[in-house]
Amino acid sequence: MELNRKEEVNNQSSLREMFRQLVEHKYFQPIVIGMILFNGLIIVSETYVTGNSLLLAIDKIIVWIFVIELLIKVIGLGFRGYFSDRWNMFDFGIVIGSLLFYSTPFVSVLRLIRVLRLIRMIPAIPALRKIIDSLMKSIPALTGILGLSILIFSIYAIIGTTFFSEVLPYEFFGSFHTALFTLLQVVTFESWASQVARPVIHEIPWAWAYFVSFIIIGALVILNLVVAVILSYLGQDDEAIQKEQMNRLHKENQELKRDIQEIKQLILEGRNN
Repeated sequence: MELNRKEEVNNQSSLREMFRQLVEHKYFQPIVIGMILFNGLIIVSETYVTGNSLLLAIDKIIVWIFVIELLIKVIGLGFRGYFSDRWNMFDFGIVIGSLLFYSTPFVSVLRLIRVLRLIRMIPAIPALRKIIDSLMKSIPALTGILGLSILIFSIYAIIGTTFFSEVLPYEFFGSFHTALFTLLQVVTFESWASQVARPVIHEIPWAWAYFVSFIIIGALVILNLVVAVILSYLGQDDEAIQKEQMNRLHKENQELKRDIQEIKQLILEGRNN
């Protein structure tokens, strides 16, 4: 009985090792990326040919291929190893959602799930995953910039409603929330000169200082702050990798020095004998 149990455990270990090697194979991830791209091509094709039976059949096959990929990863990495990565948890949710909603009457939910499958490209490609991870890490730092942006937008919105509400129609500076939307249009440079700035400056000449100062602060300073924060977090990962490599090289160098000292000591002892 105990022997059979040991054989069963050994068989399970060998099966898990086989699946783990399959997951870590150099062609496994490129095949998954190819299937995700092919899935995107099928989704795009369905926007031109709605309800095509061949495309729907191919889509079902792709779903089950993703299910098989999920099972291979879970078996090869184990539950703890698989779910320790948050990107694997995201993949798990997308695949399970595709299965649960595939036969649902909620067509819009199904289409949303199918489109979300394309987001699986992010964990599949290390460069994309690095960018998203850096963005997530920079969120606490960006909250301060967000608070500063809200303060600046609020101040300029109040100034705009105070002085420009009677110059332009209501949807521009007629109220606080419409002024905020107008400032968003200005800061994105979307027809801000012809629709907003020039009509106001024509009636109120000093308004140019309002728009110029807001563009300098809102579009140039704040945007550059956001870019600087994100780039700093992108560089932190590279610095951490370089530091780890330097520590490893230093450790190997120390071990090599000790080995050389031992060899020299052995040589000196041999000569003395």
